[in-house]
Amino acid sequence: MSPEHLVLVFDVGTQSSRAIVINQHGEIKAKAKVAHQPAYFASQADYAEQDADYYYACICQASQTILAEHPDLFARIEAVSITTFRDSIICLDEHMRPLRRAILWLDKRIATSTPKFSLAHRLMFKAVNMEKTAELQYAKSHVNWIRDEEPEIWAKTKKIVYLSTYLTYKLTGRLADSDASLVGHLPFDYKHRRWMKPTDLTFEVFPVEREKLCEVVPSGSQIGTIIAQMETDSGLKAGLPVYCSGSDKACELIGMGCIKQEQAAIGLGTAASFACTMDRYVEPERFIPPYASIVPNHYTPELQIFRGYWLVSWFKKEFAMKEVTQAAQQGVSAESLLNARLASIPAGCEGLFFQPYFNPNVTMPNAKGAIVGLSDVHTRLHIYRAIIEGINFSLIDGMKEIEKRARMKYTSVTVGGGGSQSDEICQITAD
Repeated sequence: MSPEHLVLVFDVGTQSSRAIVINQHGEIKAKAKVAHQPAYFASQADYAEQDADYYYACICQASQTILAEHPDLFARIEAVSITTFRDSIICLDEHMRPLRRAILWLDKRIATSTPKFSLAHRLMFKAVNMEKTAELQYAKSHVNWIRDEEPEIWAKTKKIVYLSTYLTYKLTGRLADSDASLVGHLPFDYKHRRWMKPTDLTFEVFPVEREKLCEVVPSGSQIGTIIAQMETDSGLKAGLPVYCSGSDKACELIGMGCIKQEQAAIGLGTAASFACTMDRYVEPERFIPPYASIVPNHYTPELQIFRGYWLVSWFKKEFAMKEVTQAAQQGVSAESLLNARLASIPAGCEGLFFQPYFNPNVTMPNAKGAIVGLSDVHTRLHIYRAIIEGINFSLIDGMKEIEKRARMKYTSVTVGGGGSQSDEICQITAD
């Protein structure tokens, strides 16, 4: 029998950080979870910020928990990797220390300046009816907001990085990141897996100087080794190799076994998503790039509903105080009580339709959420089921769009994310 090989993976999510020990067969041998309390700070409405070093402290705490509970297992760890949520930026000074809190992907602040598109590029955007989309993307870039509103911070910024880059630096001492982790509002060329050149068409949407950006390393390769300070803080042995993976969604896709283009994955998380792995560069929507896959020379076309299963939390807060109270008394989750009643509402919610665009997406900048078709037969549970169905209808639209653009058909769909823990939601999704 072959010897067991163990790796430790850090998984940093919006709500919590986890350390997981896994063997070469994909079996979880140990895990520890540290909740983020609070998940973020909001000094103003729609803001979402967190101290970057707080995430570092959380992964170290999770690692120390496994060390305390499984010392023999911990001693056999041969390598380390890390994945984090995407599009959350950190300004670093010349000593690679954060200058301000990280601005998270949930943050909805908008840059107020006007993008300085060259005449040629503006005409090109206009010609393909993408000028408004380019302007929206510019406005949604938190880097552009910092440049506008916090010029003193920007003047001191030596490097601008994503959370995954910063935590990789804390692990290894190397300011580098996987090409499959660099997803967000920075000038990354997904097709060629490199930073954009100033002459590239969309560079002016995210105009960040190359010297402020990190080194790019191919996914799956070794990015460094655990440094002495990380050993002190986490208990991991200095010198352990650290390997690149990818962003949380990229890892989710691989973990769900979707490595061929006909295998699709639905993520029923805070942001609901539809994605697959392709060996071709296929835009999921017109002029929207597919991301770099963890699989070398492959791409991940993806469509997102930014406020996906966040809508369940919204519904629970606004409409389900009865279930919240009952759940607290019974020691269960409010979601489990709500989901148990989904089957009592017929498919189609008796004509009620929910449009889940509480945050507009890139190609529909003016989209809004809507509840359509209300009549006297409808209850709040109809609204709850309509939320689930509305998310699924939007994901189906995305699936059909990618099939059309790639000239192919999906043969299987796998479901992951928090929503997939509900049998009732999985059944509705399958139907």
